[in-house]
Amino acid sequence: MATDVIDRLHTTAASHSRILMVEIMGNKAGWLTLYSGIAGGADAIIIPEIPYDIDKICDAMKKRANSGHSFSIVAVAEGAFDVNEAKMKKKERAKAREEAGIKTATNRIAAQIESATGIETRVCVPGHMLRGGSPSAYDRILATKFGVRAAQLIAEEKYGYSVALINSKIGENPLIDVAGKTKFIDPDDNYVKTAKSIGVCFGD
Repeated sequence: MATDVIDRLHTTAASHSRILMVEIMGNKAGWLTLYSGIAGGADAIIIPEIPYDIDKICDAMKKRANSGHSFSIVAVAEGAFDVNEAKMKKKERAKAREEAGIKTATNRIAAQIESATGIETRVCVPGHMLRGGSPSAYDRILATKFGVRAAQLIAEEKYGYSVALINSKIGENPLIDVAGKTKFIDPDDNYVKTAKSIGVCFGD
């Protein structure tokens, strides 16, 4: 769904010569933003795991404009923060934003980009619509494989495990290792490297 949103925004962004910011769910981890940003062809991806430098984001937008690209798409995880905020604790960050009258990181970034580049910049927040929609064929097949493996674990009386996709193979993880734990993106993750290799800016 998030990829579909980004796909659809390309037409409007191109026809109006705008920079469009897409705010995607991801308060602590940016997996959804990273995957959909790459799949949807975003020009910049901003995630919590990689605090951004706004000057680098703006420079990337200027570079695209100067090279003849009339528009840009920026995928932003809702929990993104800049390099200065990265030095603050969560409560300090929230207080600083409240005092500055900042509702979301996406709106602040949009205002900063428009001020620095002179290019009209708009924000799109699909919100909880991203949780809806029909599963893809891949999702349905994967769910079937997960269900089969879960049934096998029960037949083997092997309890306390979570079925998972591990290195492209169906496997399982002990619940004690994964329950209640957030899996964050490693800044050196292959997906991040792949995106950077095709020119996507992360602001770092």
